[in-house]
Amino acid sequence: MSKYIIFRAELTEEEGAENRLLAHTGMLTDILAEHFDSSNRPIPQPGYRFPEFHRIEKFADPKFPAASTHSRVGDWEVVRVQTYSEDLPSSEFEKIVVCYCRFAPVNTPLEPMPQIQVALMLQETQV
Repeated sequence: MSKYIIFRAELTEEEGAENRLLAHTGMLTDILAEHFDSSNRPIPQPGYRFPEFHRIEKFADPKFPAASTHSRVGDWEVVRVQTYSEDLPSSEFEKIVVCYCRFAPVNTPLEPMPQIQVALMLQETQV
């Protein structure tokens, strides 16, 4: 099931609002994160906290200089969820999920991210 999950600040004035600017307009946004999910996992429920990703220079892989190295349970907690189902056959997503969040800081440890795995795919050549 393809899902588009949007995490939004419940109140625009919530913590860090001044840092949530749209690049092309400079206007404030209440969107905290977006996820595209094609798994069969259930949608987030109240109490869920989406992860934060961090890059710690001394653990960075030179092959992937912009990749995150660590993650932690984030400070934004889902307080309510709205879902919208799409019944049109040409729809890109079967469900759109909007998770409204409140800023509720927690002290959680940084955990190392799994090492990036790269698989080389060989193309068949036609003779």
